Amino acid sequence: MKRFHVHLHVDELDQSIGFYSKLFDAAPTRIESDYAKWMLQDPPLNFAISTRGQRAGIDHLGIQTDDASELAGLKARAEQAEMALLDEGETTCCYARSEKHWVTDPQGVAWEHFHTLGDIPVFSAKQLPSAIATRGKEMAIEVSAAKRCC
Repeated sequence: MKRFHVHLHVDELDQSIGFYSKLFDAAPTRIESDYAKWMLQDPPLNFAISTRGQRAGIDHLGIQTDDASELAGLKARAEQAEMALLDEGETTCCYARSEKHWVTDPQGVAWEHFHTLGDIPVFSAKQLPSAIATRGKEMAIEVSAAKRCC
Protein backbone atom coordinates (compact mmCIF):
# COMPACT_ATOMS: atom_id res chain seq x y z
CA MET A 1 0.00 0.00 0.00
CA LYS A 2 1.13 3.51 -0.74
CA ARG A 3 0.33 6.40 1.58
CA PHE A 4 0.11 10.08 0.62
CA HIS A 5 2.59 12.27 2.53
CA VAL A 6 2.25 15.98 3.32
CA HIS A 7 4.81 17.97 5.33
CA LEU A 8 3.92 21.50 6.46
CA HIS A 9 6.08 24.06 8.17
CA VAL A 10 4.22 25.75 11.02
CA ASP A 11 4.94 28.75 13.23
CA GLU A 12 3.55 27.35 16.50
CA LEU A 13 3.87 23.59 16.99
CA ASP A 14 1.59 23.18 20.03
CA GLN A 15 -1.19 25.25 18.48
CA SER A 16 -0.92 23.29 15.23
CA ILE A 17 -0.88 19.94 17.05
CA GLY A 18 -4.14 20.96 18.75
CA PHE A 19 -5.73 22.02 15.47
CA TYR A 20 -4.73 18.95 13.45
CA SER A 21 -5.58 16.56 16.28
CA LYS A 22 -9.11 17.95 16.22
CA LEU A 23 -9.24 18.01 12.41
CA PHE A 24 -8.17 14.36 12.13
CA ASP A 25 -9.90 13.28 15.38
CA ALA A 26 -6.62 11.59 16.28
CA ALA A 27 -3.54 12.28 18.36
CA PRO A 28 -0.14 12.39 16.65
CA THR A 29 1.76 9.11 16.47
CA ARG A 30 5.04 10.97 17.13
CA ILE A 31 5.76 14.28 18.85
CA GLU A 32 9.18 15.91 19.22
CA SER A 33 10.12 19.45 20.28
CA ASP A 34 10.03 20.66 16.65
CA TYR A 35 7.95 18.00 14.87
CA ALA A 36 4.73 15.99 14.96
CA LYS A 37 3.40 13.24 12.69
CA TRP A 38 0.03 11.54 12.20
CA MET A 39 -0.12 8.17 10.45
CA LEU A 40 -3.79 8.14 9.47
CA GLN A 41 -5.57 5.06 8.18
CA ASP A 42 -8.68 6.79 6.83
CA PRO A 43 -7.65 8.34 4.53
CA PRO A 44 -4.20 6.73 4.35
CA LEU A 45 -2.02 9.75 5.02
CA ASN A 46 1.39 10.48 6.57
CA PHE A 47 0.90 14.09 7.70
CA ALA A 48 3.87 15.84 9.32
CA ILE A 49 4.44 19.34 10.67
CA SER A 50 7.66 20.98 11.86
CA THR A 51 9.02 24.34 12.90
CA ARG A 52 12.18 23.91 10.82
CA GLY A 53 11.12 25.88 7.74
CA GLN A 54 11.83 29.45 6.80
CA ARG A 55 8.11 30.24 6.54
CA ALA A 56 4.83 28.51 7.22
CA GLY A 57 3.28 26.46 4.42
CA ILE A 58 3.81 23.35 2.36
CA ASP A 59 7.38 22.09 2.47
CA HIS A 60 6.89 19.09 0.21
CA LEU A 61 4.48 16.35 -0.81
CA GLY A 62 5.25 12.70 -1.19
CA ILE A 63 4.31 9.06 -1.41
CA GLN A 64 5.40 6.64 1.30
CA THR A 65 5.60 2.98 0.35
CA ASP A 66 5.20 -0.07 2.56
CA ASP A 67 8.04 -1.95 0.90
CA ALA A 68 11.15 -1.53 -1.23
CA SER A 69 9.53 -2.97 -4.37
CA GLU A 70 6.84 -0.28 -4.39
CA LEU A 71 9.57 2.36 -4.02
CA ALA A 72 11.50 0.81 -6.92
CA GLY A 73 8.31 0.97 -9.01
CA LEU A 74 7.89 4.70 -8.30
CA LYS A 75 11.52 5.31 -9.21
CA ALA A 76 11.21 3.34 -12.46
CA ARG A 77 8.07 5.28 -13.41
CA ALA A 78 9.82 8.62 -12.79
CA GLU A 79 12.84 7.52 -14.84
CA GLN A 80 10.65 6.27 -17.71
CA ALA A 81 8.83 9.62 -17.71
CA GLU A 82 12.25 11.31 -17.92
CA MET A 83 11.67 13.27 -14.71
CA ALA A 84 14.75 14.81 -13.12
CA LEU A 85 15.37 12.59 -10.11
CA LEU A 86 17.54 13.09 -7.02
CA ASP A 87 18.28 9.64 -5.59
CA GLU A 88 19.37 9.90 -1.96
CA GLY A 89 19.43 6.18 -1.34
CA GLU A 90 19.48 5.40 2.38
CA THR A 91 19.38 8.59 4.44
CA THR A 92 18.03 10.03 7.67
CA CYS A 93 15.49 12.77 8.20
CA CYS A 94 12.33 13.53 10.16
CA TYR A 95 13.30 11.20 13.02
CA ALA A 96 13.54 8.26 10.62
CA ARG A 97 15.97 6.26 8.51
CA SER A 98 14.63 5.89 4.98
CA GLU A 99 15.39 4.96 1.41
CA LYS A 100 14.24 7.84 -0.82
CA HIS A 101 14.37 9.82 -3.99
CA TRP A 102 12.90 13.16 -5.06
CA VAL A 103 11.28 14.62 -8.16
CA THR A 104 10.12 18.21 -8.66
CA ASP A 105 6.96 19.30 -10.44
CA PRO A 106 6.91 22.10 -13.07
CA GLN A 107 6.02 24.68 -10.38
CA GLY A 108 8.99 23.66 -8.22
CA VAL A 109 7.07 21.61 -5.64
CA ALA A 110 9.26 18.81 -4.30
CA TRP A 111 7.82 15.28 -4.23
CA GLU A 112 9.49 12.73 -1.98
CA HIS A 113 9.12 9.00 -2.67
CA PHE A 114 10.30 6.99 0.34
CA HIS A 115 10.26 3.76 2.29
CA THR A 116 10.83 4.08 6.05
CA LEU A 117 13.40 1.64 7.44
CA GLY A 118 13.30 2.65 11.13
CA ASP A 119 13.17 5.43 13.69
CA ILE A 120 16.05 7.52 15.03
CA PRO A 121 15.99 9.77 18.13
CA VAL A 122 16.87 13.01 16.28
CA PHE A 123 15.57 14.90 13.25
CA SER A 124 18.64 14.13 11.12
CA ALA A 125 21.75 11.94 11.30
CA LYS A 126 23.82 15.12 11.35
CA GLN A 127 22.65 15.50 14.96
CA LEU A 128 23.47 11.95 16.09
CA PRO A 129 26.87 12.39 17.78
CA SER A 130 25.71 15.15 20.15
CA ALA A 131 22.32 13.53 20.66
CA ILE A 132 23.92 10.24 21.63
CA ALA A 133 26.18 11.98 24.13
CA THR A 134 23.30 14.05 25.50
CA ARG A 135 20.91 11.15 25.83
CA GLY A 136 23.58 8.69 26.92
CA LYS A 137 22.31 6.00 24.53
CA GLU A 138 24.40 3.44 22.69
CA MET A 139 23.25 3.32 19.09
CA ALA A 140 24.28 1.36 16.03
CA ILE A 141 22.93 3.42 13.17
CA GLU A 142 24.58 3.58 9.81
CA VAL A 143 24.82 7.28 9.12
CA SER A 144 24.66 8.58 5.60
CA ALA A 145 24.90 12.28 4.83
CA ALA A 146 21.49 13.79 4.23
CA LYS A 147 21.48 15.70 0.95
CA ARG A 148 17.97 17.00 1.49
CA CYS A 149 15.85 16.54 4.54
CA CYS A 150 12.14 16.61 4.91
